[in-house]
Amino acid sequence: MIDILVYLFENYHDFSARPKSKALKRRLSAVGFQEEAIGVALRWLDGLKAAPVIEGPDDHRALRVYLPEEQRRLGLECLSFIAFLEAADLLPPALRELVVEGAMLLDDDPVPLAKFKIIVLMILWSREQVLEPLIVEELLDDGDERLLH
Repeated sequence: MIDILVYLFENYHDFSARPKSKALKRRLSAVGFQEEAIGVALRWLDGLKAAPVIEGPDDHRALRVYLPEEQRRLGLECLSFIAFLEAADLLPPALRELVVEGAMLLDDDPVPLAKFKIIVLMILWSREQVLEPLIVEELLDDGDERLLH
């Protein structure tokens, strides 16, 4: 599913410009993705777009207390990454909640940071947030060492 989501982001920078579901399924299948994985990814993405963003007070002094299940599944790396994004004003509280919900839907236990970053990217992309190139690079970083030029 993650590979399909990355492919969609790389090929359709504007979320609203992606083809309708039927045409998109054909394109993804033609590229070589499995039909079952395509269905899972597109359902996840459709659910994400349909999920309401609950606007609450945007008080940056507020503290989000994570449930024990969220702490266990997300782990220290993912929770620290959320804190980093919030401190950089890249992830408002309403979108943070979508990120947590989206990550909790994954089968992984704990959720690997590389997959978590893709979830963050998909949520920001689907909500048509401005994505600076350095942020996109960080979110697409899989943790492998980079070769400096």
